[in-house]
Amino acid sequence: MPLQDPAQGSIFPSLSSSSSRSRTRRRASQPAAMDLELNFEISRTAEFILNRNFTRVALQFPDDLLKHSTKVVTCLRNKLGSGNKVGLFVMADTTFGSCCVDEVGASHIGADCVIHYGHTCLSPTSTLPAFCVFGKASISIPLCVEKLSSYFGTNGKPIVVLYGLEYAHAISHIKEAMVEAMPKTKLELIFADVMCSIINPLEDHRKSDELGYLGSCSSVNSLGVATGTRCSLGGLIWDLLEGRRMEDYLLLWIGPDNSAFSNVVLTFNGCEIVRYDATEDQLVTDVSQQKRILKRRYYIVERAKDANMVGILVGTLGVAGYLHMIRQMKELIMLAGKKAYTLVMGRPNPAKLANFPECDVFIYVSCAQTALLDSKEFLAPVITPFEAMLAFSRGSQWTGTYIMEFRDLINSSQLEVSKQPEEARFSFLKGGYVEDFELQENGDGDNDGTLALANVTEKALQLRDRDPDSLVKGIAKSGAEFFVTRSYHGLETQANSSSPEPYLIGRSGKASGYKDERSEPETL
Repeated sequence: MPLQDPAQGSIFPSLSSSSSRSRTRRRASQPAAMDLELNFEISRTAEFILNRNFTRVALQFPDDLLKHSTKVVTCLRNKLGSGNKVGLFVMADTTFGSCCVDEVGASHIGADCVIHYGHTCLSPTSTLPAFCVFGKASISIPLCVEKLSSYFGTNGKPIVVLYGLEYAHAISHIKEAMVEAMPKTKLELIFADVMCSIINPLEDHRKSDELGYLGSCSSVNSLGVATGTRCSLGGLIWDLLEGRRMEDYLLLWIGPDNSAFSNVVLTFNGCEIVRYDATEDQLVTDVSQQKRILKRRYYIVERAKDANMVGILVGTLGVAGYLHMIRQMKELIMLAGKKAYTLVMGRPNPAKLANFPECDVFIYVSCAQTALLDSKEFLAPVITPFEAMLAFSRGSQWTGTYIMEFRDLINSSQLEVSKQPEEARFSFLKGGYVEDFELQENGDGDNDGTLALANVTEKALQLRDRDPDSLVKGIAKSGAEFFVTRSYHGLETQANSSSPEPYLIGRSGKASGYKDERSEPETL
C-alpha cells in the first residue's frame, strides 16, 4: 500500500513488509532496499554531496516521510563510504511551509547544503544550495493514456501538459505512449519539463528576472508572460509556438488537487483547465470551485482598501528576495497613508493573529504555494503582495491577471501612490467616499521628529480623554492610538499617587481549603 498524504497524494511507496513471518521479511528485504534506493535517489544524492565536497548536510523531511529518515540516513551513509566524514543531520517540523528549503534550521547546525525530500515549490534559496528529491508517485501509464487520448480526440485545441513534480519520472513514458496512441492526429501537444532538481542560491534576487527561474538562461517570469515563447511555473518550463498565448491552449494538470494545482488555476485563470487524478484514475473537467477563489480574493482586496493599519507577515526566511519585498510593501503602505507593522511568527493561525487586533489586514510574504490562506476564521483578512499592490495603489484595476510569485512584483512597477491627487475615493463596503490620506501628517514635510511625536501624543491623549460612554469612536491611525482606546490595559498602576500604600497579607494555605475558611461544613 502506498503512503497516503492528504495534501500531496502518494509520493513514496511503502518500503517495509507488514508480514509477521521472518522468512517473508528476509525475502522482501532486498526489494525494499532497492525501492528505497530508487525512490529516495540515494545514488544521485551521494553524488551531489561528494562532487561538491560538502561535509555537513541537512536532510529535510516533511512529517509524512519522517518515519523513513533513519533508513535513508543508513543507506546514504553506506553509499558515501566509511572514509568520508560527512555529517548527516535530519530536520523536521519546519518553521514555515515544508515545500520551501529550511535555511534557518540548516544554519543552526552549520550545514553546507540541504537535501529536500517530498513536495517542493522549488523557490530559489538565499544562501544555501539544495538538492530536491521529488519522489515517485504511483501512476498507471496505460490507464492515464487511455483517459487522455479519448478526451483529446474530441477537443481540437492545442494542449499544454503540466504536472506535479512527483510524477516527473513518468512523464516521458506518458508522452511516448500518447504519440503512439494518436498517430494520425495533428494535435499540438506540449509537455512541460522540470527545470532542475538542484537549487543554487541567488546572490542577487534582481538577477532572477535576467537569469530566469532557478538560474536557467531565459528571461521569463513565473506568471507565464514570456519574453519570446518560454513560460515557467512552479519548477516547470515549456515553450509555446510563435504567436500563441496561454489562453489559446487547453491546460492539462496531472496530479492531485493541492497548492501547486491552485497556483496553476489562479495564474492561468483564462485557460480551459482539466485535471487527471492518478489516484482515482479519473479526469476532472470541472474546476469552477478553484476558480471561485478569485471572487473571494477580489472581495478581500476591497476590504483591504479601507484598512488603516497593516501587518506584514513574514512567511519565509529563505526564499530569495523576501527582504526586498518586505521593504517594498512598507514603502507602498507608507505612501498610501497607512501604518505598517512587521510580524515574524512562523505559520500563521487565527489564535496568533488575534493577538494583533489593531491590524485591519495582513500581507503574507511567502512562496507561491503557501501564499493563499483561507482567512475565513481570521479576525482580519490575509492578502498576498499582489493583492496589496491592487489595494494600496491609487488607480489600479484588476484585469483578471493574478500573480502568485512575489519575485515577479519586485521592481515590476514603480510606486506612484504619492503622485496621485489626495482626493476621496468611493468605498464599496462602506457605501460612501472615504479619505485615505492624512493631510496634516503627510503634508507637513518641514516638521521635525520632535514636533511629529508631540502631535501623535496629543492625538493619543485626546482619544483617552474622550467620554468612554460616547457612541462616537475615533479611528486609530497607529498601534499606540488603538491601545489607549481599549478598555483594559493590563494591571492597573496608580501613576497619579506618589504616596506609599500599606501592604496587605493575602490568603495562605491550599486552594482546596485556605486557612481563613472553615474546615468543617455547617450542620443544618
